[in-house]
Amino acid sequence: MALRYKVLREPLGLNFEQSDLEKEFEDFHIAAFHNKQIVGILLLKPNKDRIKMRQVAVDDFWQGKGIGKAMVFFAHKIAFDKGYKKIELHARETAIPFYLSLGYSIKGEPFYEVGVPHKKMAITL
Repeated sequence: MALRYKVLREPLGLNFEQSDLEKEFEDFHIAAFHNKQIVGILLLKPNKDRIKMRQVAVDDFWQGKGIGKAMVFFAHKIAFDKGYKKIELHARETAIPFYLSLGYSIKGEPFYEVGVPHKKMAITL
């Protein structure tokens, strides 16, 4: 929670609501650790025939060192092993090049979520 808040929420002046956290009970939580400290996190939210990747965060110090890429590829394996054929996500504009480099494609027009521009992206596994 602390990492997600620091990277994703605090810069936007947002907090986590209890109702937000309660919705994550059945999500898959994937974390990257260094010396027992979480340096990366992402969630996979199951939804019928596809799964949604969300809340992807890597500590500022560890960004650009392959942590995010490793977590996303691990998420692909988890999703595939669970029988999902597609992963979707809402990428902030700043993250779009990262997801494009991993094989994701843009679906539809830009939109605003939590006050910042996003694009829907997806990959078929």
